[in-house]
Amino acid sequence: MGTPHNEALAGDFAKTVLMPGDPLRARFIAETFLEAPRLVNNVRGVQGYTGTYQGTPVSVMASGMGAPSMGIYSYELYHFYDVETIIRVGSAGAISPKLHLRDVVMAQGACTDSYYAKQYGLPGTFAPIADFTLLETAVAAARRMGVEPPVGNVLSSDVFYSKDDHTLDWGRMGVLAVEMETASLYCNAAEAGRRALAICTISDSLVTGEKLPALERQTSFRQMIEIALATAVAMDKR
Repeated sequence: MGTPHNEALAGDFAKTVLMPGDPLRARFIAETFLEAPRLVNNVRGVQGYTGTYQGTPVSVMASGMGAPSMGIYSYELYHFYDVETIIRVGSAGAISPKLHLRDVVMAQGACTDSYYAKQYGLPGTFAPIADFTLLETAVAAARRMGVEPPVGNVLSSDVFYSKDDHTLDWGRMGVLAVEMETASLYCNAAEAGRRALAICTISDSLVTGEKLPALERQTSFRQMIEIALATAVAMDKR
């Protein structure tokens, strides 16, 4: 077993994998929340760990930034490592005035300006969506923690520094937030017949210009991670 991007062996990954974008955040999640975490991948510094959370095997591995990177790592986890569920845990920018800093958003669907789905040769536009059972479980987990998460569309954009920025136009169509990875994750999950969900913390607002300071980002991200881990445990018991 092994790929050009992943040196893990068969069985090294749990059935559920949390995927932040940042490799250092993957290490933080593993060392802070998992029991007996062990490093199973470090190719190109994209760290993957496996341990347990409340007795449930859980892995965490970085996805990198953007659709191509998420596309590679999630595809390999689904197809080469028999992973059943991937939960993206990352940051997003609010493009809806209804959202506030520190909100934990769950992506029911992912609009995109990417051509990632063109590879499937479909005679139309594929709509990437989350697995409903996973989404329902995550919402219930959040509510048990006293969190009422906004649920809806996000925009997965291929461009961070845009010369022709229409990002806020998506917000006028009810899209909640912008990020870069969810659409490709949902496409890969659909093609593989597996589960996927993106849970994102609002770290800044394109509507108001507000941004979270570093310390507050860490606190908010912990809440998002705890929701994702509680979801992993609940799904394992189904």
